[in-house]
Amino acid sequence: MLKLRGILNQRLLEAMAKALPLPQAVDPLLRPATKPEFGDFQANGAMGLAKVLDSPPRQIAQAVVDHLQVDDLCCPPQVAGPGFINLTIRPEVLAAEVQGRLKQPRLGVPMAEPRQRVVVDFSSPNIAKEMHVGHLRSTIIGDCIARVLSFRGHQVLRLNHLGDWGTQFGMLIAHLKNVAPQTLAGQENLDLGDLVEFYRQAKGCFDEDEVFQERSRREVVQLQAGAPESLRAWGLLCQRSRQAFQAIYDRLDVQLLERGESFYNGALPGVVEALEQAQLLVTDDGARCVFLQGITGKDGRPLPLIVQKRDGGYNYATTDLAAIRQRLTSPEAGGEGAERVIYVTDAGQSDHFAAVFQVAQRAGWVPPGCRLQHVPFGLVQGADGKKLKTRSGATVRLRDLLDEAVERARHDLVERLAQEQRQVTGEFIESVATAVGMAAVKYADLSQNRTTNYQFSFDRMLSLQGNTAPYLLYVYVRIQGIARKGGPLETPGPAAIYLNDPQELHLARQLLHFDEVILELEKDLLPNRLCTYLFGLSQSFNRFYDQLPVLKAPTQLRSTRIALCRLTAETLGLGLDLLGIKTIDRM
Repeated sequence: MLKLRGILNQRLLEAMAKALPLPQAVDPLLRPATKPEFGDFQANGAMGLAKVLDSPPRQIAQAVVDHLQVDDLCCPPQVAGPGFINLTIRPEVLAAEVQGRLKQPRLGVPMAEPRQRVVVDFSSPNIAKEMHVGHLRSTIIGDCIARVLSFRGHQVLRLNHLGDWGTQFGMLIAHLKNVAPQTLAGQENLDLGDLVEFYRQAKGCFDEDEVFQERSRREVVQLQAGAPESLRAWGLLCQRSRQAFQAIYDRLDVQLLERGESFYNGALPGVVEALEQAQLLVTDDGARCVFLQGITGKDGRPLPLIVQKRDGGYNYATTDLAAIRQRLTSPEAGGEGAERVIYVTDAGQSDHFAAVFQVAQRAGWVPPGCRLQHVPFGLVQGADGKKLKTRSGATVRLRDLLDEAVERARHDLVERLAQEQRQVTGEFIESVATAVGMAAVKYADLSQNRTTNYQFSFDRMLSLQGNTAPYLLYVYVRIQGIARKGGPLETPGPAAIYLNDPQELHLARQLLHFDEVILELEKDLLPNRLCTYLFGLSQSFNRFYDQLPVLKAPTQLRSTRIALCRLTAETLGLGLDLLGIKTIDRM
């Protein structure tokens, strides 16, 4: 509806200029109607002009309508309530829009102007720790945002800010030397087994053995100094972890470019030097820090952002500041030249990013027009409303969660096939169970407002009823079944679409709102908006298909209904793809 909305907005501006004594153009406040009975669009501008013109808003609205030329697009405009202008698009105009969408692979979504270079920073697991359910939201939400921005034409760099550096590596390297000295000597390959157990053992040694603690501290110094054996141990730990991470990313169909904390090591002294030159650094209790503006502690004093510890070491804030400089530096100077940088992390890091962004701004590193943006999300909770954990109280491993989703999807599918007495191959069962399981996990997360916590429930997310991935996939499969029964859903010829039945009109209107939803998602980065739209579209299609024949419809109606089926499938397919969900033709 973007094109129609733009035309109507211009017509309203012209009518207001003719009807009202205004010194300059005023926004007619054209918005999608809140209820079907109000039409397709509603202009609310008359309400705000009542005081300016000293006239009742209804009288102002009527004056605008009297000068409004929209007969070619709308039914006669209606003035409603205290002064709203309701506009209903003519069925033949909707039909022409549907016809046009059928020829557009982008389904009416325009390319962004101007197009930007965007960095999306998401996922960010830590070396020697397995990805757990806490990484789920960052990975899925970040991937969706990157897909949408890429679809709009932006140049998107997907970065994985891997936790591959820090003091914990002293502990891990010391433990590795204890359990596998022959590996470091190059005599055999590294096999850590369970990474979580390896980390737990190292942590146990660190907590209980003072000698081991001291060795660990020395290992950190040697690693930072570039000692060959320490670097080899570090590299082996990173390599083993990357393999485990990549297996998860492959299952989730997520593409990322690794840019770990170690990448920025050489730039950390430069960060401190640049902040010194900007006269932002203050030495406090031996540490070098920047005192924040507008961010205070309980005592009312400005909080410091420490960028160099009293022992000369650096921390996460220093690394994040180095990353910002790298990402905003022009490509000619060796940076990414980003005009928008998006960080997808849990809401608990909001204060950290607010502080880091402020320091970057005050240091003059953020060029005009560039935007640093934190995209926070809430916790994944269990049925008890607390942070999701296993029965033993441990953090849920992401690979275990994905395995269980697929296993449950397989169990549900086998039961349904038995009830329907359908005979299929084992390969079919495996492919459908995998697709549905992965889709269910992703959609359950993305369909929630990311700013809130949500309760994880396999039963709910795998249900064929309600706002779930299986429900949307079922609707898509249902349309593919229509094509199998009646042949390909070919695009009808020009002027072959006529929208008459209320269900046809309602479905057409739903389909034509896709472009607006995508632009809203690009702006507010809330994937649940797209999920809500796709669910509503699926419901509209099911009502349409349940109440109206398609393949058995009279000849003059058949092409219209086939066109609506095809456009629904294409919209669902594209929408699900932007969510990172693969469609299937049978289930």
